[in-house]
Amino acid sequence: MGFLKDIIKGIIIGIANAIPGVSGGTMMVSMGIYDNIIYCITHLFKQLKKSIMTLMPYFIGMAVGIVGLAFAIKSLYGNFPFQTSMVFIGLILGGVPMLLKRVKKQKMGAGNGVVFLIFFAAIILMQCLGKNSTDVTLTIGFIPLVKMFFVGIVASATMVIPGVSGSMMLMIMGYYNPIMTAITELVSGLVKGSWGKVLEVGASLVPFGIGVVLGIFVIAKIIEILLQKWEGLTYSAILGLVVSSPVVVLMGTPLAGLGVVTVLTGVIALVIGGVVALKLGD
Repeated sequence: MGFLKDIIKGIIIGIANAIPGVSGGTMMVSMGIYDNIIYCITHLFKQLKKSIMTLMPYFIGMAVGIVGLAFAIKSLYGNFPFQTSMVFIGLILGGVPMLLKRVKKQKMGAGNGVVFLIFFAAIILMQCLGKNSTDVTLTIGFIPLVKMFFVGIVASATMVIPGVSGSMMLMIMGYYNPIMTAITELVSGLVKGSWGKVLEVGASLVPFGIGVVLGIFVIAKIIEILLQKWEGLTYSAILGLVVSSPVVVLMGTPLAGLGVVTVLTGVIALVIGGVVALKLGD
């Protein structure tokens, strides 16, 4: 039962990473698994079996969420953008009480408030920058593939850091739509057996994937060090990132002309998301 529950958590993290404005790291915090995942990543080679067994259901769920259910969520965003956004806001807010408990255990001062405000404002600023981005064209070549490698590192960093949406960062750099299109074409090519297309698209995605894997290990280690040396300030930063997330989600949601039924169903979706986060965080 625990294995299945962890897969469900992984699915939510995967979907969150694929949706602009929503952070997989935030979902990890909301469901109370952030510290455990960071520890397993940074101690993967020291405690190989234990780390793999812990991470396996999360990564299975993330793969399902990114490759499969993310497309369904995109459809829901297209038809029910407000309600879908409210579900994610509920998932985020459901984890805030647990995060506040961690922050309250630390010695607080003016510095904590400043750190909170800086990181809160930074995420809002990134969302504004993302609206003015221009898509790049994925090509095969030494320079483009090197760029894809570093884009993968940035994307992975934002997957691990709470409140920072990896897909939002890809949009700012102009890589979100091209990479999502490439992943869709890769899956379609595998299903249809179009191996030429698979090799063509896969060649551009391989350096991105390598960058993602490397970035996850590097950023996870940095976060572990920050939590060890400056736990109070680090949690203040995480709280700022998480609290800003609902604002960012709403900024990317069309709110004009909302009817009474839409608002009511949105509130219900918010409650459902909050309850799910609380249950998965148990």
